[in-house]
Amino acid sequence: MYLIILDSETDFDGWRTAARTLALHHVAPEDVRWSVQGQTSDLMPPGLAEAPPHLPSTETESSFSVPAHFLALARVAILHRDGERFALLYRLLWRLKVDHDLLDRMTDPDVTQPAAMADSVRRDAQRMRETVRFREIGREQKAHYAAWFEPEHHIVAFTAPFFARRFADMPWSILTPDVCAHWDGHAVSFTPGISRAERPAPGRLEETWRRHFQPRRMSTPAAQANRRNLQEASILEPLLADAERWTGGRIAPRPEAPMAARTKPADDLDALREEAAHCRACPLYKDATQTVFGEGPQSANIMLVGEQPGDKEDLAGHPFVGPAGQMLDRALTEAGVDRKKVYVTNAVKHFKFVPRGKIRLHQKPATPEIRACRQWYEREVSVIQPDLIVAMGATAAQSVFGKITPIGKTRGRLIDLPDDRKALVTVHPSYLLRLPDPKARALEYQRFVDDLKIAAGLQKKSAHAA
Repeated sequence: MYLIILDSETDFDGWRTAARTLALHHVAPEDVRWSVQGQTSDLMPPGLAEAPPHLPSTETESSFSVPAHFLALARVAILHRDGERFALLYRLLWRLKVDHDLLDRMTDPDVTQPAAMADSVRRDAQRMRETVRFREIGREQKAHYAAWFEPEHHIVAFTAPFFARRFADMPWSILTPDVCAHWDGHAVSFTPGISRAERPAPGRLEETWRRHFQPRRMSTPAAQANRRNLQEASILEPLLADAERWTGGRIAPRPEAPMAARTKPADDLDALREEAAHCRACPLYKDATQTVFGEGPQSANIMLVGEQPGDKEDLAGHPFVGPAGQMLDRALTEAGVDRKKVYVTNAVKHFKFVPRGKIRLHQKPATPEIRACRQWYEREVSVIQPDLIVAMGATAAQSVFGKITPIGKTRGRLIDLPDDRKALVTVHPSYLLRLPDPKARALEYQRFVDDLKIAAGLQKKSAHAA
């Protein structure tokens, strides 16, 4: 009886080397027991010899080949949490030595079980990609982002490259019970996992991260095996929305049915926000981190509509929290608008961008994307019932009026809408940030404040009426 001890739960290279050697020496599957470094003796099969034979030498005159797609299948299936996966895959390899067409017989249990394992791993990778949510820890230059995730299988090291590419411009940590993945802007490293008993409660993620995170590379065999899996992760294109801002909880994705026809108003904003979190009406959800829905009191008589979330908003899950949001807050204050009594949203609820190295550059939403997202704007209006809708930017104006609307010809005056509401068109605050000339920027900013003063007058008039 041979006992093969692998370096880690995801040590594909170790399994592959051992399996090939055993098969070359004609060691039958029933004569092999598989284990992982660190497993306790009480997990070992009963009756196993205290000193099992060493692995035979790899030098042999015999050879054999297996279909290439078996290796691709094994790389994924080996990430499953089933403790018998190593033995199952070796048994399949053993049979493939003499039956090259075995993988085509999908009724054979030795074929269907690894395939089902691989499918389960892919679904778990998809879930991690869709549900991980980072919380910002610290500010500005010292900011770090952390998230909690509970995988069903051993997919963390395998899926980490997606997050390294997706969030290349920010340092992050993904804490899990298996292993914690960390990105410093240059490389992914791993530290031991955090027990489920220590799972951070809402608002306690920062404390947990500070207690456990050690920004260093691991040099253990398990870490080395994880790095190998990280390098080979292209085999499984990691398939990379928020109950809480801090978490990547176990939220099952809903069916990706088109939602354009779903126009029934929700009873309140919370129900509407939950429904929009699973929107698949246009392709933007595939690359965005999450749906960024509107925020503000349901009793607001003014609704500010922006164009789309930016990079900061996409990560935080809240509208207007980046530089444009800071400028908007300042302008609202100068105009005399009470920000706490205003509902703020965007015409498009997912971040559209083009990656440029570590930076994600904003890209203007196209008309089909604006139309697909307009249902959410209409339903927000239906719930809030605002007196005035302020469209900030061309994309917002197109959503509010249902057609392309030039800002220059409509800016700065109240416009009647078909539902007896008023609309006000102005520029988006990000436009002001892009102006290179300081004098032009100051002039346009003052025009922006003057536009918002029209909204302030309406807000004060409504307050007196109340």
